[in-house]
Amino acid sequence: GDIVLVNRALEPQSGNVVIACLDGELTLKRLVKDRRGVRLLAGNPDYAPIVVGEEQELVVWGVVTFSIHDHRMRKAVTRVAKAA
Repeated sequence: GDIVLVNRALEPQSGNVVIACLDGELTLKRLVKDRRGVRLLAGNPDYAPIVVGEEQELVVWGVVTFSIHDHRMRKAVTRVAKAA
C-alpha cells in the first residue's frame, strides 16, 4: 500500500531502490552491483536476494526517490495485539 515517486531520468546506482523489470516481471527492490555481480534485494529480510544471471533480462525502469507509507495500525494487527 505504499506510494512511490520514481525518477526515470536518473542513472541507477548500486544501493538505489529501483523499479526493475526482470524477465518481464516488475518488482521494487534495492539494486546492488559489485564484484559478485548484480542482485536485487528486498526490503524484507525474510526474502532471499535475487541474483541476476547473465541469461536474464534486467531493465531498470526508474529510481525510487520518495515514498509515502501508511503508518496506521491495521485491523489484523489490532486483533493480534488483543489476543496477547
